[in-house]
Amino acid sequence: MTKRRTLLAGAGLLAMPATLRAQAAWPGDKPVEVIVPFPAGGGVDVMTRLVMPLVAVQIPGLRPVIVNRTGAAGQIGLEATFNAAPDGYTLGATTIPAHNAIPLERQVRYRAMDFTFLCNIVEDANCFYVRAESPFRSVADVVAAARARPNHVTYGTTGIGSDDHLFMLAFESAANVPPMVQVPFAGAAPLIPQLLGGNMDLAVMNVNDALQLVREGKLRMLAQGAAQRQPEAAQIPTFREAGFDVVGSASRGIVGPPGMPPAVVARLEAAFRNALNDEGFRREAARQSMPLRPLVGAEYKALAQDVDDNLKRLWQVRPWRG
Repeated sequence: MTKRRTLLAGAGLLAMPATLRAQAAWPGDKPVEVIVPFPAGGGVDVMTRLVMPLVAVQIPGLRPVIVNRTGAAGQIGLEATFNAAPDGYTLGATTIPAHNAIPLERQVRYRAMDFTFLCNIVEDANCFYVRAESPFRSVADVVAAARARPNHVTYGTTGIGSDDHLFMLAFESAANVPPMVQVPFAGAAPLIPQLLGGNMDLAVMNVNDALQLVREGKLRMLAQGAAQRQPEAAQIPTFREAGFDVVGSASRGIVGPPGMPPAVVARLEAAFRNALNDEGFRREAARQSMPLRPLVGAEYKALAQDVDDNLKRLWQVRPWRG
């Protein structure tokens, strides 16, 4: 009787549609590729390598393999994720708003809001950094200089269309100042030495990009773009507190291709919820200066949609090009 039941169960499984069989078998003995569209060692890469082993603990048999596919400010990796088979064996890391900004400025092979949004993990506010000896003591000083010297105040960012660049465009619009001169870099690592060397007036980065240099007295932070002050920089006012209604940050998380099987998505969402509640993960995230903002599934997509809507409005006022 036991053998007959086993045979019947096997026959029933074979009779299932292929997509349902795949859902039942996932993850099976096949590794899950997780594409990071930025170089190893950066914020998105570190986040991905920290969280995915904990997600794997929640799903027996899951073997994540992190792959860095860099190029075109994240476009190459995002296209690879978007166009992969939606079977649960390819996921990707991303960062918003760059995720949504790239398709506005150029032709791409993905649709920003059609990904499967699994979990946002990190949110790090944008901020204005200056050298310790800078004459800029406040955001109001920056505004005064921009109005007094149109097209002369220079600022560094981590690239055209980056969250830093987009934050400055939104700030210029909110503060009603002439455009300042952007000096784009391929990330914070090459930007910071140039700021320290006095080769630009200020830099727009994330709070945790150069926080240690603030503690060492080499840089100062004028304001942060968080809705409320981040705990890591509790002494620094928000832009709203400084009188400028602008909020901005980099939100980093994990997505999948469009049309992933609902059962696979549900398992991943539950795994991310549990992983981000792990006390060991939270301690390590704090040690790595990763400010957490867990948003799973529909909540993550709602964040992305809000950013997408705001960027489209900004594009109408101050378009940018990659």
